[in-house]
Amino acid sequence: MIRAGIAGASGFAGGELLRLLLAHPAVKIAWVSSERLAGQPVSVSHADLAGETELHFSASPDSDADVVFLCLAHGASAEVLERLKLPRETTIIDLSQDHRLAGASGWIYGLPELNRERIRGASCGGARIANPGCFATALQIGILPVAAAGLLPDELHSSAVTGSTGAGAGMSDTLHFSWRASNMQVYKPFDHQHLPEVRQSLVQLQPGFTGAHRFIPYRGPFTRGIIASTYFRWDGDADSAKKLYADFYSGHPFVSIADEQPDLKQVVNTNRCIVHLSYADGQVLAVSVLDNLLKGAAGQAVQNMNLLCGRDESEGLRLKASAY
Repeated sequence: MIRAGIAGASGFAGGELLRLLLAHPAVKIAWVSSERLAGQPVSVSHADLAGETELHFSASPDSDADVVFLCLAHGASAEVLERLKLPRETTIIDLSQDHRLAGASGWIYGLPELNRERIRGASCGGARIANPGCFATALQIGILPVAAAGLLPDELHSSAVTGSTGAGAGMSDTLHFSWRASNMQVYKPFDHQHLPEVRQSLVQLQPGFTGAHRFIPYRGPFTRGIIASTYFRWDGDADSAKKLYADFYSGHPFVSIADEQPDLKQVVNTNRCIVHLSYADGQVLAVSVLDNLLKGAAGQAVQNMNLLCGRDESEGLRLKASAY
């Protein structure tokens, strides 16, 4: 049995992780922490868990766990790790952006569709996994096969729309219902913080890639999910592009290639990512959809834990979509 701890369990990603681990057949939750809600039952933050668990929030993270998940604000994970001084044999999976880039020595970038064998080959006792960002996951799954074939062109053009839960559980002007409902807005055009990790992965697969990647993110009028699209020059035909993607994702249980344009309801509340390809005038458009809180955060973290600990990759993650 894997003993798990969740630091920052009162937020959206922490709550989803808590729900997944409570139902995971190989996990026992040792502790969950929230400085703000210390001493209170988890149902104070996650009302749907009333009657489902007797867990209470502790004031701070503990060292008593085999796997510690960090669901903390960006910038806080490194400080907490320094303060906790966890035993070296403790596995850490960080859902923040603090350790995603190559300068974070000893950390593995935890996108299974990119680094599955490296993750699986790491020691379950002491691995350090940097969970990818939600936009980064959606964009990369739409581009990685091309990079792996060494066929990235000089320019990539991406856009993506995310639900309000992507901004976290804290309140801001753009998260009020009266602002978000029936509304959309571009934010952080061309310089979103997830772009460096996307480029890092593309260069890992296609060394020397220096092309431009222009990304326009949008705030969408819904709570969860991401729909992302990237178009780029393609010298082959439609069939060659589809074969490239199908071959690359063969054996990856949570990515599927669809014949029709996907929609968010197919993936919300699941760990799946669906990709669709269109071809016209020498351009390929890759559209990917996923749940930002699951495949974009907590679900991917559990997927990484499964790989690290020798479990079936999809254990605890065969989830039902909300079809209507």
